[in-house]
Amino acid sequence: DGTELTAKPKRSFYAARDLYKYRHQYPNFKDLRYQNDLCNLRFYKNKIPFKPDGVYIEEVLNKWKGDYEKLEHNHTYIQWLFPLREQGLNFYAKELTTYEIEEFKKTKEAIRRFLLAYKMMLEFFGIKLIDKTGNVARAANWQERFQHLNESQHNYLRITRILKSLGELGYESFKSPLVKFILHEALVEDTIPNIKQSALEYFVYTIRDRRERRKLLRFAQQHYTPSEHFIWGPPRKQKLEGSKASKKPASPISLHSSYVSKHKKPKEPKNVLAGGSSAGKTAEEKKVELSKTREENEQDEKEMNCDAVRQNNSDADSGQLSRSEETHNPSDRKEDASQSKKDEKLTDCCESHLGTVDKDLCNTENSANNLPADPQDNPDRDVLSGGTATKTKDELK
Repeated sequence: DGTELTAKPKRSFYAARDLYKYRHQYPNFKDLRYQNDLCNLRFYKNKIPFKPDGVYIEEVLNKWKGDYEKLEHNHTYIQWLFPLREQGLNFYAKELTTYEIEEFKKTKEAIRRFLLAYKMMLEFFGIKLIDKTGNVARAANWQERFQHLNESQHNYLRITRILKSLGELGYESFKSPLVKFILHEALVEDTIPNIKQSALEYFVYTIRDRRERRKLLRFAQQHYTPSEHFIWGPPRKQKLEGSKASKKPASPISLHSSYVSKHKKPKEPKNVLAGGSSAGKTAEEKKVELSKTREENEQDEKEMNCDAVRQNNSDADSGQLSRSEETHNPSDRKEDASQSKKDEKLTDCCESHLGTVDKDLCNTENSANNLPADPQDNPDRDVLSGGTATKTKDELK
């Protein structure tokens, strides 16, 4: 028992589902019964006895009142005294219907006896009804009855049924004072400590008004020990306020961080684009170099065409060119004058045939490249021109 008391309690799924159905989706038998089958109302009118005992309501209220042994050990009368729209342990008792509830509320005789039955059961628990609003207090025999109530836990099921029936038959306002009294005795006065689990699992959640439930839960939370074992909610107000206060300054920071993150994310594609642009520039440079090599190749081809046109159209020019080559052949053998004479051949060729070859191309080639004519002297020119320049100069020679 000691280990069970120190263990942290757990919420009952069955209790939560049962009380939720009671508050929201309670079974409602829409099929109306015959008038002579309103057994719950007829029992409270003292027309039929409850089954299987065969005792009328007047005998129960007069002779059973104060007989705590009979009220304790008999388990068939409670379903008749406090009927519900659900089946109980006594299968002879009938469920309430909406029509029967309306008729019950209209019958003063039934309402008077129902209140007398409620007072009788409160006295059995050691509680008394002090006014018409439902407020309760300790009865004269509360010490003896509280000790018995703390030990006989099957009476907790009876209290749950009584609370449900109060709400069904028009006494919803009587629930909250009774539950508040039980919580006070269990948590503050510690007279019935064993009932606090059932009070928090069942009694509180029979109340349909959410605000009343929250008031009772906050009261229980303030007096529950140990406080960290309170699991029935609502959460502590201080924690809620602290969390809200912490969230308020944190929200602009989070917004700023999200804003920064949003602006940081596009930077990655920008860097990628920048890298791509640099790669693009290198590619463009390569394209420019390739275009230059193509222009040089075209220029070499044009020079070859110049020579062909020159040889076909003008024999005199070809003769002069051959003479100049003959005159320059002995000078080619000389190492010092070979470079200058080869450059003169290219310039003379480009300048003598302006009609067929563009003079600008020749000038850009000579000025931009500024490379020696001999491929052995400049190997880079062989790589750029693809070896075409050497061939043309050899042909020119």
